[in-house]
Amino acid sequence: MSDNESNFTVWGFIKGAGKLIIGLLLLVQGLIGLVVMLLFVGVLVSVTNGIAGKGEKVSISIPDAAALHLNLNGVLVEQAEEVDPFEVLIEEAYGVNKPTQIEVHDLVRAIRKAKDDKRITGIVLDLGSLQVSPSSASKIHYVAAELKKFKDSGKKLVAVGDFYSQDQYLLAATADKIVMNNFGNVVIYGYGRYGTFVKSFLEKLKINSHVFRVGTFKSAVEPFIRDDMSPEAKEANKAYLGVLWREYVSAVETARGLDAGVVENYANNLGPIMESVDGSFAKAALKTGLVDQLSSRAEQSAYLISEFGKEKDGKSYNHVSFRRYLSAIEGAHDGDDPNIAVITAAGAIVDGQAPAGQAAGGDTIAALLKKARLDENVKAVVLRVDSPGGSSFASDVIRDEVLAIKAAGKPVVASMGSLAASGGYWISAPADEIWASPTTITGSIGIFGYFNTFENTAAEVGIFVDGVGTTSLSPILATGIGPLPDNIADIIQQSIEFGYDRFLTIVGEGRDLDKTYVDSVGQGRVWIGERAKGLRLVDKLGNLDDAIASAAKMAELEKYDVVDMLEKKTPFERILGSMSSQIMAASGREDKIRNRQGAVQKLMAKADEQLAFFEEFNDPNAAYARCLACE
Repeated sequence: MSDNESNFTVWGFIKGAGKLIIGLLLLVQGLIGLVVMLLFVGVLVSVTNGIAGKGEKVSISIPDAAALHLNLNGVLVEQAEEVDPFEVLIEEAYGVNKPTQIEVHDLVRAIRKAKDDKRITGIVLDLGSLQVSPSSASKIHYVAAELKKFKDSGKKLVAVGDFYSQDQYLLAATADKIVMNNFGNVVIYGYGRYGTFVKSFLEKLKINSHVFRVGTFKSAVEPFIRDDMSPEAKEANKAYLGVLWREYVSAVETARGLDAGVVENYANNLGPIMESVDGSFAKAALKTGLVDQLSSRAEQSAYLISEFGKEKDGKSYNHVSFRRYLSAIEGAHDGDDPNIAVITAAGAIVDGQAPAGQAAGGDTIAALLKKARLDENVKAVVLRVDSPGGSSFASDVIRDEVLAIKAAGKPVVASMGSLAASGGYWISAPADEIWASPTTITGSIGIFGYFNTFENTAAEVGIFVDGVGTTSLSPILATGIGPLPDNIADIIQQSIEFGYDRFLTIVGEGRDLDKTYVDSVGQGRVWIGERAKGLRLVDKLGNLDDAIASAAKMAELEKYDVVDMLEKKTPFERILGSMSSQIMAASGREDKIRNRQGAVQKLMAKADEQLAFFEEFNDPNAAYARCLACE
C-alpha cells in the first residue's frame, strides 16, 4: 500500500469519527431540548388541568361602565375550529389581530350576557372586518334579534365604521345610531345566484363529462353539462332568494323605522339617488335614512368617548373587546341537572373523521351521538345541522346513530341552521321534530355522481390506453385517460337511482310521508324554511334555543343543563400543535412572511381551497347528496 493510500485511509477514518461524534452531540442536544420542552408543556398541562378540575377560570378584569366592543374580525360560522386556550391571550398581549372564525353562538352568548352585566353600559358594533357567506342569512337574523333585545333593555347600541356591506348593515340597522365615514358607503344589492358554466369549454378541450343524477331540480352538475342555468334551477333559486330578500328588507325597514319600499328603492335606484347628492355614496345613504351621521375616524373616536368615557390611559373610549369579554364570561359546567346534548354537524358531510369546524365527518358525528346515547345523564339530544350535505354513505352512518338514540328512548330534535340541504336533510329526517328558521335553505332531496374522462384530450397529443382484462369490469382500471365503458356507466346510474329511492324512503319514514309525495317535493329542489314547513319537510320555525326548549319538553325536563358535545383535543395536543404558530404570530414573523409573499400566498390559498373542496368528495360509492348550488 502506498503512503498516499495510507494517509487517505487514516484521514477518512478521522473524518468519519468526527462526523459520528458531531452527530451524537447533535442527537444529545436534540434530546435535551425535547425533554425540556416536554417538561415545560407538562407544567402548563398540569396547571390547565388543575384549573379545569376546580371548575375555575383565569380571572380577566372587565372595567366598570364599559362598552362591549364587538370588533368582529373574521368569518361568521356555525361551529368554529378549536382554538388553543392560550392563543387569544398571546394575541392580545402582542397586538396580533388576524382574521379568524366567529361562532355565531359565542356572539349571541356575549350579547345576552352583556345585556344583564352591570359592568357593561352599551355595545359598539365595529363590523368592517366581519365576513358572512351568502348562505348564512339565518345567522345574521339570529344575531340581529339578540341585538334588538339588548337595545330594548335600555342600554346603548351604536354602530361605527367606514363602510357597511349588505350583511353587516343588517346588524348595524338595529343600533340606536349609525355613524359612517364621510367617504364610506352602504351598498345593498339584494340576493342572487349566478354560476360559471363550462360545457363548451370542456368540449373545446375534448373532455368528456359523465353525469349521473336523479331529480329534475338537481342542478349541482349543471355547470358541467350546460352553458346556462336551466329553467328549473332558475325557478327554484328565484323562489328561495325572494324570501331571503323579503326577510332582509322587512328586518332593515322595521329596525330603522323606514317606510315600506325605501330599501327596495335604494337598491333599484342607487344611481339616481347618488346623482341628487353629487355622486357621494355616503350622502346617498344619509339622505335615504340608512345612516344617522357622517364622521371622520377622529370624530368617531371622539363620539365614542363622549358616550362611554375614556379609558385610564386616555387614548380610547372605555371598552372591552369581544374576545376578551368572551374569555371572561366562560364558566364551568356543574353537571347537577340532567343534560340536553347539542351535537353540531357543520360543513360538508364527509366519510370518516373530520375536525370540528372543517367538515362533518360521518364517523366523528356518529361517535358523538353514540356518546350521548350511552351517557345516562343525557336525557335528550339536539342535532344542530348547518351543512350542504355530501357523502351519502357518511350521512347514513350518522342517521343510524340518530335512530339508535330514538330506540334508546331519548328524544332527538333536529335544529337547522342556515343550510341543511341534501345530506343535511338526510340526517335530519329521522328526528322526532325538525326546527328551521324562516331563511334556512333546505330540501335538495336528490343524489348525483360526476367525473370527467380525458380520452379525447389525450388522443389529441398522441396518448392512448390499451390492454386486456379478465372481466367485463376490468376496463374501469383504464378509465380516466381511457373512456368510461357503457356497462360501467349503466351500473353507476343504477346505483344513483337506488340511492335516490333510498333517500325518498328515509324521508318518508322519518317524516311519516308517502314516498310519492316526497318525490313530488324532492327531485333535488331547494326550499326555504318557511316554505318547507308548509310542505311538511320541517315541523316548526325557530332557532336553536327553541329546539332545545322543545327537546326539554319532550324529555319532561323542567331544569336542565345544555352541553355541547365536542371531540376536544387534550391541553397537551393544543399547546404542542399551535405553539410554533403562536410564537410566529407574536413575533410578527408570520405577518412578514405573508406580506413578503402576498401575491403568491393568495394563489396558493386559492389552490388549497379548491383542493380541500375536492377532498370533501370521498364517498366510497361516489354517490353524493349535496347541494352545491346552496353554498
